Amino acid sequence: MALSVFGRTRGLVSVAALGTMMIMPTSVWGEEVVLKSADGTVNLVGEFIEFIDNNYVIRTDLGDLRISANRVSCEGEGCPSNKAVEADVTIAGSEALGQGMMPLLISGYAGFLGAEATVTEASGQKQFFAELIADEGFGDPIGSYLVDSAGSIDAFRKLLDRSAQIGMSSRRIRPNEARALRDDGAGNMVDPANEHIIAVDSLVVITHPDNPVDTLTVDQLRDIYSGKITNWSAVGGNDASIAVHNRLEGTGTREVFEERLFGGDIPAAPGNAKIIGSSIEMAASVNADPNGIGFVGYAFQRGAKPLTLINECGISMTPDTFSARAEEYALQRFLYLYNREDTLDQKSADFVNYVTSDAADEVITKAGFIDLSIARQKQTADSARARQLVNQNVDAFEDGVMGEMLTQMAAYDRLSATFRFRTGSSRLDTRGLLNLERLANYLQDQPDGTKVLLVGFTDDVGAFESNRQLSVGRAQQVLETLQDFAGDRLAGISLEATGYGEVAPSACNTTENGRAINRRVEIWIESAQG
Repeated sequence: MALSVFGRTRGLVSVAALGTMMIMPTSVWGEEVVLKSADGTVNLVGEFIEFIDNNYVIRTDLGDLRISANRVSCEGEGCPSNKAVEADVTIAGSEALGQGMMPLLISGYAGFLGAEATVTEASGQKQFFAELIADEGFGDPIGSYLVDSAGSIDAFRKLLDRSAQIGMSSRRIRPNEARALRDDGAGNMVDPANEHIIAVDSLVVITHPDNPVDTLTVDQLRDIYSGKITNWSAVGGNDASIAVHNRLEGTGTREVFEERLFGGDIPAAPGNAKIIGSSIEMAASVNADPNGIGFVGYAFQRGAKPLTLINECGISMTPDTFSARAEEYALQRFLYLYNREDTLDQKSADFVNYVTSDAADEVITKAGFIDLSIARQKQTADSARARQLVNQNVDAFEDGVMGEMLTQMAAYDRLSATFRFRTGSSRLDTRGLLNLERLANYLQDQPDGTKVLLVGFTDDVGAFESNRQLSVGRAQQVLETLQDFAGDRLAGISLEATGYGEVAPSACNTTENGRAINRRVEIWIESAQG
């Protein structure tokens, strides 16, 4: 397979309408052109050579010159001319996906098909066009893709007006958006056939690398982003004003950050907050500001200093890949693709199937995001969880249960696959359904005789022993669901269920969201020393 370098440009894009674009071809070689800037500081005459990477290249008496199209306009018969090009598939929505992930995903898809991707990017815009050519670029065109990344809200607007086949969103679809699409004939937008989780993303709170603050409590972060704390000295830092960096209103990243941080009661942002247009710009701005604080997706840290958060219960939350895959980091989000049920064509369906498959994991990781693959983590005696169990002030009965868990932990590693249930339901949630397939694939590759323990946990509502029995029952339910799903593939694997009720919470039990995180079934696998 041959993968072209994605980002190779063949011209300049000016998108006239989603689904149709204007593309500037690369050459009318040898014709004389004039490059002029609006302020009159540039006025160059030469022979047009090519238009590449958003630069005009002309031949002059001074040699070959390369001038950015952002600075000049081109005049003359030799200038590239516009022609309309239709895209087979239009993908619209989130800037985080459109700019951060989609270029590599389309390039990876080309390699998966044994094709080559050629790309035309827009100058100063958030759109690009890609064409896939079969047989490593020597065959016929097999598909063209227009990606427009204006924001998550645009995913659902474009699906509703049918100008896009696929929507990209860094938040889950809202009920009113889902109802509007359903009423328009698009189908149930939260059905797994139309809603696709493609990656996990932790929203990382960042500061300047020289900032001495390493951790913030969630309460401190709330107070900073509501304007109650304005000086770093209030949180253990230098005596300096805090420069709050925030994203534009309406962006999926800001919406997820505020919803996770404040719940339903979101205060007005500090009046002096610096509003940033994109995650890349956010990291650059914070990196240039010794007193700055901001938040970015996991893939966009770009050398800024990530902070560990401590929740109201004293549980540390580190924005690492394992906690994100296990859904135990407070500021995490899923990244989604959506499609209409009634207008899904074969090219769009094939692309979505690739993006949600194991084949795309490496590409998603390369883009800096967190893929949905199964990760394995040792459960050491000095881990945060082990220390949490040891330091509990409980009666002898509960202490005995915690001691039993500590002993069992020593013989097992934990897998990131974690199962949760829809609120008030015995049905697994959307991520749980994805975990079934991933987990079955992972376990079938393990040696015969491998011991796997499904371990249930609950929130703290109710009696301790009742919660433990409930946790065992939930673990048994997931075990049976996994066996039914995998069939004979796991015949050589030893599966058992147990539960520890409300011990070892991953979140605070003071909110419904925290209790939902704690109602879970974990997967433990026999360690090499076990």
